[in-house]
Amino acid sequence: MYAIVKDNNITQYITNPKSVVIGDVRYPAKIFQLWSKSEKEAIGIYEIVIDQTNYKDPEYYVNTNEQHNFADGKVTKSWGTATPKLLEDRDEVWSQEQIDNGNAPDGTSAGDPHLDSDGNQIVTKGLKSQKKQIIKNQASGLLAPTDWYVVKATEVTDYSVPANITTFRSNVRAKSNEMETQIDACTTVDELKNLYTRDENGIRPLAEFPKEVV
Repeated sequence: MYAIVKDNNITQYITNPKSVVIGDVRYPAKIFQLWSKSEKEAIGIYEIVIDQTNYKDPEYYVNTNEQHNFADGKVTKSWGTATPKLLEDRDEVWSQEQIDNGNAPDGTSAGDPHLDSDGNQIVTKGLKSQKKQIIKNQASGLLAPTDWYVVKATEVTDYSVPANITTFRSNVRAKSNEMETQIDACTTVDELKNLYTRDENGIRPLAEFPKEVV
């Protein structure tokens, strides 16, 4: 990605190489591949340098204040301090600002619960709940192919679920519960993120489901 700088100000961003007009001259897209860094900078085209000092994994953080600056002969893209995403579930309540802006029902006071059309508390799910729901879905997907064994055992008197199937299904449920317990124990977003971080051997702290029926 490039930026065009004129009089020490960024005037245009170029995501992909294309024909550009600088001053009274149109330059073809091929200059981005053929010209040297110094040649491009001589006409005001600078490759953007990414400063990820404050940038954090967007799965767990909200990266704020994205900005581009031109200084010391280079254009830098950087971010402000990242904000951790919501870890725990949060019951939504009406704020005074929402009330003042007319977004809340008549008669609402600051701190009153925000209810849906059926009168139920609106809850914003935190990362813990989101991750646990993924685990539940994964467990369900692993169990589904062998559900028919269990159904058959309830409908056919002289049929029993094979021992290896029973063991597999028990192991899936046990690992699902173990993972949810590990997630519940996290007190910070970084602790949760670290559960999913694999080491050089590809091993993560979070438990793993059995791969297949043995």
